[in-house]
Amino acid sequence: MRKKNTELLSDVIRQVLKQHHLDKPLYEKRLIDAWPLVLGANIVQYTSDLSIKNRVLYVSLNSSVLRHDLFLSREEIKKSLNKHVGVDVIVDIVFR
Repeated sequence: MRKKNTELLSDVIRQVLKQHHLDKPLYEKRLIDAWPLVLGANIVQYTSDLSIKNRVLYVSLNSSVLRHDLFLSREEIKKSLNKHVGVDVIVDIVFR
């Protein structure tokens, strides 16, 4: 017999993560892991470091030309990364 107050396991896990303030680091990790999937292998080879601080993604690049191109399309990149994670994790991207 099914109880009336049952919940989905995924909902319970989300609640526990949120209560222990582990949801934000998890989403940040997912976003960083999504970088190669969203931007592709060609861009990843010029990327040396990704980090998130205060909802800003910092990306170190080896190519100044690529840095300029990515800067021009950073809003689309931000939207794609947040969409891939399913939550608005970042509000801006800084290319170094």
